[in-house]
Amino acid sequence: MTNGRFASAFGSSLPLPPALDSLLHGALRHILGNPGSLVRPKLVFQTAVAYGLSTEQAQDLAVALEYFHTASLVFDDLPCMDDAIERRGAPCVHHVYGQADAILAALALINRAYALTWSSVAGCPLPIQQRALAYIERCLGVHGLLNGQSRDLNYSSLPHTLETTERIAREKTVSLIRLTLVLPAMLGGAADRDLQQLERLSLFWGLGYQMVDDLKDVLQDAGQSGKTPARDALLGHPNVAVVLGVRPAVRRLTRFIDLGDKVFHRLVESRPRLQFLGNLRSELQQELARVTRNCYALTEEVVHS
Repeated sequence: MTNGRFASAFGSSLPLPPALDSLLHGALRHILGNPGSLVRPKLVFQTAVAYGLSTEQAQDLAVALEYFHTASLVFDDLPCMDDAIERRGAPCVHHVYGQADAILAALALINRAYALTWSSVAGCPLPIQQRALAYIERCLGVHGLLNGQSRDLNYSSLPHTLETTERIAREKTVSLIRLTLVLPAMLGGAADRDLQQLERLSLFWGLGYQMVDDLKDVLQDAGQSGKTPARDALLGHPNVAVVLGVRPAVRRLTRFIDLGDKVFHRLVESRPRLQFLGNLRSELQQELARVTRNCYALTEEVVHS
């Protein structure tokens, strides 16, 4: 599938009834019309197909997981959380349509995401269905994303250490990357060894992408990052670049990329059809290069001020 087809699927997989309230309709059209880079659903689709799912199952799962992710961003941007102004290069939906309809729109995305997920899962053998649905709950529920979001919001009462900061990243960001890489393979009946390797890859690349995001918050303006900058330090939210400083954070990120490379090479040796995952690794490296291009002109004192 091309990016255009993914964008079309993202925008059209949540049918909006004619009788829908105008504000909720506007909020949903605002969200569905700003899909972002669509890297995540493309990876879900390719991984699902590589493990034998039909194109219909793969597309439903890809859109479902992107709806879950997008809903989490809508919640994350609310005034009671990050109080952001801009997301994906556009005003945050709550700034245009109000907080209440932003919340309702996010819930509509989640509701549709579960329906699409079930459509994808229903064609699998019952043991795989049970395992996959339990995995989704673990990643999105109180053991994963929700707990990480709560820790994020209450970070001011927690130790501002690398351990705490990365634990939150594992629960929030890594949980979503696990759904992207592990879940479609699980639905395709992947061997446990493959699932273990994909879990490790999700950890290294998930932490890597969170650290790139942290660096963007510190180093870039809204025009460069597409979202409100400098929110982490202002709101007292976890950010590895703030905890460690920019240079050590970049070194740690590079270490995660190296560890991920080792896992990736082992994985594609046994499953060559997963070679496309190298594109995600390349994009991570490119993002790091873009974000840090001018960072060494900054001092650690500026970063921590």
